[in-house]
Amino acid sequence: MEATNTEDVHLRHVEKDVLIPKMMREKAKELCADKVEAFTSCCKDSGILMAFKCRKENSALKDCLMHHYQNPGFFEECKQQYIQEKLEYEKTGIPAKHRGQKLPASM
Repeated sequence: MEATNTEDVHLRHVEKDVLIPKMMREKAKELCADKVEAFTSCCKDSGILMAFKCRKENSALKDCLMHHYQNPGFFEECKQQYIQEKLEYEKTGIPAKHRGQKLPASM
């Protein structure tokens, strides 16, 4: 019996508490790319003193990431994306990260 509607899919504990938050972290880093870049360049420029010199950039990065982590709409968006990928995997047997790859011509 295959669930086709995203509301009908049962998520395991590990999916709710580990896999979807992992997806949220990855997407939040993309959405906060400017803050990540500012913090990274500050750390590279500051060397050992980065803990003191980059407080402003670190704070801005944390605020941006926490804004996304605590947003219930963002969680639902990531959850729906995860469910779509899960359903697609169940249909094809091909993980999302390998779907874009082409098969070798010798097959």
